[in-house]
Amino acid sequence: MKMNHIGIMVGSMDKAVEFYTKALGLHIVMDNTNVIEERETAIGRMCIAVFGEGFKGFNIAHLVTSDGIGVELFEMKERQERHEVDFSRIGIFHFCLQTDDFAGVIERVEQFGGKVRMDIMRYHPEDDNKPAKMIYLEDPFGNLFELYSHTYEETYATDYE
Repeated sequence: MKMNHIGIMVGSMDKAVEFYTKALGLHIVMDNTNVIEERETAIGRMCIAVFGEGFKGFNIAHLVTSDGIGVELFEMKERQERHEVDFSRIGIFHFCLQTDDFAGVIERVEQFGGKVRMDIMRYHPEDDNKPAKMIYLEDPFGNLFELYSHTYEETYATDYE
């Protein structure tokens, strides 16, 4: 099994594309496209199956990370303005990107309307041979994401407290 893409609900497609490309360095595969509710096409029928009758349409854009993982952005016609994470509810609550440039990403996240949720943390601050670090941030719409300095395997292949 390989990771292919994630879908993220956003409040403004223009702002989202700007944030994910300029702050996080993703590349546009398909720019902002309007999707309406209809039954004539396979895509239209699929959207009704996923979103239900009466979803009113949405804007969509497809972006990709430097290692080929897709990020599908959705701006629903009817939506809340901001995502409120409820940690007591079951479901996906964040995604994670990997970078060598924590300072640059953090600066751009704030510049383009995102938020830093915590200080940079090292998993093993006591061991200079284990430099893996991480931080939680938000996009301009309250969607949580993490930055890692190392791969998932490198980060968790050793014990941590």
